Amino acid sequence: MDLFIPTDISFAEALSKLTHLGIGAHQDDLEIMALHGILECYKKPTQHFGGIICTSGSGSPRGGAYASLSDQEIAHIRQKEQHHAARIGSYLFMAQLEFSSSSVQGLSSHSLVDALHEILQQLQPEVIYTHHPLDKHPTHRAICYAVIEALKRLPATQHPKQLLGGEVWRSLDWLTDDDKISLDVSAHPELREQLISVFDSQISGGKHYDLAALGRYRANATFSDPHTADLATHVAYALNLRPLLENPQLSLQEFALSFADRFCMQIKKELS
Repeated sequence: MDLFIPTDISFAEALSKLTHLGIGAHQDDLEIMALHGILECYKKPTQHFGGIICTSGSGSPRGGAYASLSDQEIAHIRQKEQHHAARIGSYLFMAQLEFSSSSVQGLSSHSLVDALHEILQQLQPEVIYTHHPLDKHPTHRAICYAVIEALKRLPATQHPKQLLGGEVWRSLDWLTDDDKISLDVSAHPELREQLISVFDSQISGGKHYDLAALGRYRANATFSDPHTADLATHVAYALNLRPLLENPQLSLQEFALSFADRFCMQIKKELS
C-alpha cells in the first residue's frame, strides 16, 4: 500500500479528524465521483476528506507522450498524479492499495474486501463516497461491491451516516427524481478544474475526463428541472447505498434493478 499524507501530521491524527471518505477504483475517480466531499471539506476546520484508491492504475489506456510506457511506469506516474491531487485538494491522506483490476473483478476480490474491512475498522467517517452499482465500468462495479461487503462486516454503529454511489462511467440523470441525490459542486470552481486536470497521463493520452466531467456537472444542473431557473451551476448525482447496509439480504443486483423498474413505471405513466 502507498500511503501519502500531504501535511506533517501523523496517520493516527489524520484518522481522528476524518469526516468524509472517498473509495475509488482508479486514480482520478475520486476527483469525479467524490468531488462533493472534497469541496465540502476544503479549508474547513471541522470537516476533512481522505481517499482510498483500490487499483494500481497499471492497466490504464495510454497514448501520446505516454504511449510507450510500461505498466510499471504508468502506474508510478498515476500514483504521483494522485499525490498531487491530494495536495491541491487538502486531503488528510491518500491510500493506494495497488490491486490489479483483474484481481478485484475476479474470485480473488475477497482480498480487497479484507483490506477495506481492515482499514474501515480504523475509520469512522460520517460520509463515504464510492461507485454506484449501475456504472458501466466492471472495476467500478467491483469496488462498489467490495465496499458494501466490507461495511457489512462492521457493527451498525460504525456504518457511515451517508453512503453515496457517484457517477463516473454511467450518468444517473435518467433516474427518477426521487431516486437520485443532487449534490451541489458549484463551489471553488478553480479547485474543481485543477483537480481533474492533474491527471495528464489520461487526458493527454486521449481521454478528456476534464471536459467530460465538468460538462456533465453543468448539464445536470441545467437539465434537472425544465420549469425553474438553475439553482446551482454544477451538480453531481449519486445513489443512496445505505439500504444495502440496512437490509443485508438485499442483493446488489436486486437493488440496482429496482431503479430501472421505477424508471420504466414512470415512462409508462407519462405516456399512458
